[in-house]
Amino acid sequence: MATRVIGASGLARDLGAWRDPETDGVERRPHRPAYLALAEAIRLLIHDGRAPLGVALPSERDLATTLGVSRTTITSTYALLRDHGYLISRQGSRSTVALPPAIAHDGSKPARGIMALMAQPAVPTIDMTYAAMSAPPEMQDAYSVALQGLPAFLNTHGMDPVGMLALREALARRYTERGLPTDPSQVLVTLGAQHGLRLLLNVLATPSARVLIEHPSYPNAIEAIRDVGARPIPVPLRPELPSAGWDLDGIRSTARQTAATLAYLVPDFNNPTGLLLDAEGRAELAAIARDTRMTIIVDESMSDLNLSGTTPPPPLASFAKGSEIITIGSASKSFWGGLRVGWIRTNQALITKLLGIRATVDLGTPVMDQLATTHLLENATPILDRRREQLIAQRATLLAAVADELPEWHITPGAGGMSVWAQLPTPVSTALAATAPNHGVLLAAGPRFGVQGAFERFLRLPFTHPEEQLRLAVKSIASAYEALTPRAADPLQPLTCY
Repeated sequence: MATRVIGASGLARDLGAWRDPETDGVERRPHRPAYLALAEAIRLLIHDGRAPLGVALPSERDLATTLGVSRTTITSTYALLRDHGYLISRQGSRSTVALPPAIAHDGSKPARGIMALMAQPAVPTIDMTYAAMSAPPEMQDAYSVALQGLPAFLNTHGMDPVGMLALREALARRYTERGLPTDPSQVLVTLGAQHGLRLLLNVLATPSARVLIEHPSYPNAIEAIRDVGARPIPVPLRPELPSAGWDLDGIRSTARQTAATLAYLVPDFNNPTGLLLDAEGRAELAAIARDTRMTIIVDESMSDLNLSGTTPPPPLASFAKGSEIITIGSASKSFWGGLRVGWIRTNQALITKLLGIRATVDLGTPVMDQLATTHLLENATPILDRRREQLIAQRATLLAAVADELPEWHITPGAGGMSVWAQLPTPVSTALAATAPNHGVLLAAGPRFGVQGAFERFLRLPFTHPEEQLRLAVKSIASAYEALTPRAADPLQPLTCY
C-alpha cells in the first residue's frame, strides 16, 4: 500500500509564519538558524496532529522550492527531526512522521521542543491542551448500577448498532424538554460525538465537497472533514455582531458562492470561544439552511455547560421545518471524557443509511457505558448544577490570573463551555506553544483551531483544572511569554530557543 504524502503546499499552509520575524523572509543573519525554526514548527504540527503519524513529508527539493529556502535548510531540518525521533527514514523511501519512543510509549510525558529534548529538563507540567473535567463522584455509582443491570443483557449477543432503547428514550425526553419533540426512533447512539460526526460525513460529504465551519472551530472536526476528502470553508466568528458572533450574512453568501451542501457548527458554546447563538440567530440560520439547501450538523457537546445564568435558547433543530438540521451530542463534556457515549438525532431514513456505514466500522456502543449514561441522564440535574458552579469559579480564577500576570492579553468570556479565547498582542501563538513546555505548561497553539495558518494571535485557555493549578498554569504561561517579549517588542531582537 502506498504511503500517504503531505504535499509541500499543504505543509506550508499549516506551518503558517514559521520563520523568525527578524529574517523578514530572507535567510540571512538570523539569530536562530532557519532550519531550527522550521524543525520546531514541524515538530509542533506533529504533536498537534496536523502532521499525522506514518505520513511522508514532502521531498527536500519540493519543500525548499515552496518555502523559498535553500535545500540545505530542508536537509538540516529533516536531519534534526530524524535525530530526535520525529522522522523515520528508510533506504529508497521518503521520511515518515513518527514520535520519539519516550513520548509514543508514555502519554504522560510532555511534548517538548527540539532544544528541550536535547537538554531533557525535569519540568513538572500542567496540560492545558485539553478541555475536559475529571469524573464526578456519581460516576462510580453509575457504573455500579450498570453492573447490576448487565445480567439482563448477558443472554443476548450484546451488540446493538442503534443503541439500547432505555438510553434512546432518556435522550428523547431531554430533547423534548428542551423544546425539540423527539421520538426514540430518531436517536442513534454512537461512540461519542466525534464518532457521530465521522459517520455523518461518510454518508453526506462527497469527495471535494465544501463544508462550512465557524472560524475558529473544533480541531478534530476540521481534521475529520479533511479526512473524508471534503474541504472546510471558514466563516469567521465576529463577537461584535448582534447574533452573538455568528456572521449570518457571511454564512448565507458563502453557502451560495461555494455551493456548500453541508455545514458543521457549534452554536451552543462554540469551542474554543464559548459563544452562544441566540434564538433569533438560530431561526435565521435554519432559514439559511432551507434557502441554500444546505444540511447543518449541529454539535451540542457543550450544551449542558451554560455559565451565563440565563435560560439558553432552544435547540437549533427546533427551528427546522424538515431534515435540514442534524444534531450530535455527547456525554463526555457533561459527565466525563472517558465515557465514550454520543448520539445523533435525525430522521429515520438517514439513521438507516448511517447503520449501513456503521457496520463497516463498529457494531455498537458498549452495553456498560450505555447503562451508566442512562443512569447519569436520569440523575443529571444535581451533577450538572455542581459542575457548572465549579466551572464558573474556575473561569473566574483563570480570568483573574490572566489579568494579573498578562494584563496586555484580551479575553472576552463566552456564555459557557470550558474555555476562553485569548487574544495576544502579537502573533506568537505557535512560538509560545513551542516554548511553554519548558516553563511547565502544555498549550494548544491558536492555528490548531483554524485553517490556512490562522489565529497566530490567539490561544485557547481551558478552565477545567482545579483553581490552584490554573493559577500556576497562568504563571508558567506568563514566564514563557516573557521569554518571547523582546522579540515581540522589537522585530530586530532575536528569539532565543529554550
